[in-house]
Amino acid sequence: MAWRGQLTKNLRELRFLFCQSSPASSSARSFVENNYKELKTLNPKLPILIRECRGTEPQLWVRYGTAPLPAWQSFASIRF
Repeated sequence: MAWRGQLTKNLRELRFLFCQSSPASSSARSFVENNYKELKTLNPKLPILIRECRGTEPQLWVRYGTAPLPAWQSFASIRF
């Protein structure tokens, strides 16, 4: 998909948070397993962080923009 190679134009960081074993996190784990390699290949300078923690609800945090904003304003959170 074309959008995968365009991430570095608008995003500064991707963070995936999910549980290693929870059924609620299975879609997040599946997405990372199936797409990480291609995303990193197409966007080598984009930090893609994967955090696994027992009991964590699946979340995607995105940092975007270039303006110096306080941390709470420069991140967007999406729950799976």
